[in-house]
Amino acid sequence: MVAWWDALGVLGALTAAWLMLRAVWGAGRAVYVYLLPSVRRDAAWLRAHGAWAAVTGATDGIGKAYAHELAKRGLNIVLISRNLNKLEQEAKEIERLHGTLTRVIQADFTGGLEIYGAIEEGLKGLEIGVLVNNVGMLYDEGFWKMLDVEDPAKRLSDIVNCNMMSVLQMTRIILPQMVSRRRGIIINVSSLSESRPNPFLAVYSATKVFVRNFSLAVAAEYLSEGVIVQTVSPAVVSTNMNRRLQTGLLVESPEDWARQAVHTLGLSSHTSGCLSHAVQSFLLSLVPTWLTCSRWGVKLMPLLVAWLSGKKKAVERE
Repeated sequence: MVAWWDALGVLGALTAAWLMLRAVWGAGRAVYVYLLPSVRRDAAWLRAHGAWAAVTGATDGIGKAYAHELAKRGLNIVLISRNLNKLEQEAKEIERLHGTLTRVIQADFTGGLEIYGAIEEGLKGLEIGVLVNNVGMLYDEGFWKMLDVEDPAKRLSDIVNCNMMSVLQMTRIILPQMVSRRRGIIINVSSLSESRPNPFLAVYSATKVFVRNFSLAVAAEYLSEGVIVQTVSPAVVSTNMNRRLQTGLLVESPEDWARQAVHTLGLSSHTSGCLSHAVQSFLLSLVPTWLTCSRWGVKLMPLLVAWLSGKKKAVERE
């Protein structure tokens, strides 16, 4: 009996030491990535990868914020999205504010392989130093069971094409020139929802698991060839996708989030983009998956969504 207690004591001590080391490592990494301005890469480092940045989903939200943030650092911007009027307006705004060149490519990423020939043609002759695979979509506004969305066959196919196919094909198009130059940066925008199955976001969160795993694997494959592939997994950013939730302690504006996320380039291959979201990611990791996918977890989610929506409406009335 004494031997068993001794063994359990040793196991407990090793477990405590492991948890302590993990906590210290996580805290140190957070300080390094998010809080030390002295280690951040400058604009010249970013421009050295190529003169142009290509951004998908570039007319709203995170994509628009990335486009402006990269233009501030002197990169010319290729904006790729489906609404030509918005593309042209945003291109003029970037040129006016930041004095860089722009090019627009109209593309609906819910399409299949047929859309990528025109994109490839539009990128010909451009030295793309940074690719931001940002475009993405949910079922619709709000949270839904998979079969409750309108026209589920088309909607689910659209989500897969937009969230997954776009990342794969845009990387295929631009990666070869980065490999030939032995430099380049690919930023794949995932989501905190990649970390676990998410009832009412089943297909969306599943596509983000693909983005994360694809990004991390390609990052390992091409690291020795000078290409940086960064996975960015934000929590909630106030965009059209979530009906412009009020910004605050948990919710970042696209502009603030993108500014902080760009600071992490060259420092982390997988980041939440900002310290606030990194803390949220850590806290979420403490919640067991069985709870979020349990009967009680499924009942709690609509209540949480209703609370957030009610909070937003109260702010709008004020």
